[in-house]
Amino acid sequence: MNKIATFLIASLAFVACSDKSKFEISGKFEHATPQSKVYLYGINKASETPLDSTVLSDKGEFKFTKSTPEVDFFRVKIDNSEYMLIAKNGDAIRLEADLADKTLAYKLSGAAEADKLEELNKNKNQYVAKLAALQAQFEENVASQPNNRDAIANQMRPALIKENEGLVNYILKFAMDNTNSLAGFYAINSLNPSDYEKEMIAYSEKIKSNFNKNEAVTDFLVRMAKLRSVQIGQTAPDFTMNTIDGKSVKLSDLRGKYVLLDFWASWCQPCRQENPNVVKVYNKYKDKKFTILGVSLDKDPVAWKQAVIADGLTWTHASELKDFESPTVRMYQVEAIPSSFVLDPAGKIIAKNLRAEELDSFLGKTLR
Repeated sequence: MNKIATFLIASLAFVACSDKSKFEISGKFEHATPQSKVYLYGINKASETPLDSTVLSDKGEFKFTKSTPEVDFFRVKIDNSEYMLIAKNGDAIRLEADLADKTLAYKLSGAAEADKLEELNKNKNQYVAKLAALQAQFEENVASQPNNRDAIANQMRPALIKENEGLVNYILKFAMDNTNSLAGFYAINSLNPSDYEKEMIAYSEKIKSNFNKNEAVTDFLVRMAKLRSVQIGQTAPDFTMNTIDGKSVKLSDLRGKYVLLDFWASWCQPCRQENPNVVKVYNKYKDKKFTILGVSLDKDPVAWKQAVIADGLTWTHASELKDFESPTVRMYQVEAIPSSFVLDPAGKIIAKNLRAEELDSFLGKTLR
């Protein structure tokens, strides 16, 4: 038998012997304590499920063999360190890390998703390292010139902004370039949804049918569909809610006026700090077909009423007294407060989350 035929037979035998019904995660940790426990977790939406554990060898090596219905996220943990992975049946993933590295950097190889995640981590870490260096430089400069803190901050701010924008732009591009990879999904979910709503919605359109059985992706798509319904240009979802004096108010009953739909709470300090600005614009524009509907996330009706009186909020107030679990709050995808929507007389959303002078300027141009 010639050498080529022998090589082909050996290759076929190797393929036939590999188990496509399971995946393997093996690796090695530097500076690890021998016999330390290593844990494998599955990630189900926002929660983690323990799947397996093992003990490090004297050389700091470990291995897990598991199965998964679909490509999914997993996490390996040891001591205070943890490492995200993506795996599917048939993968043989290699993880390497130094437990003395406080940045938790790690290397992945051995499967397509592992390679993508390695690419993402490598490039992200370059930006993170630059941002950390700038922060360290800032602290060093302030330590030597404590009286010039503000001037130093102003001087270094452009460089920090540039590197942060570079990081965000890289993440967004990586996600859009890898819509068939869970690494792209992992990337875009590292961003704050309230800051990148449009980008996340656009991304969700690209992955609609790519990961049909992945619960995290399904949950994301549902959230993005709800978020899409409260974007600028959409008609604000209608609701009926009890007011502060025990009556009821329906959002659509305010049609014919411009409406600031203001989500806030008595316990929210940024909200209370913004309230004087809201009072100012209300008094300035209330005679120009403009009104405000305040929606409180308070659970304590007494604290809510006291804050309304103390801050001089003389417009209509309503609440379901359920914090972020309020059905209306969830319908509007409010994840942080203060949060606001400006509606036109037809009930269409024309602006979101405007503050102080920005809100005043927008209303001044709109309510002519």
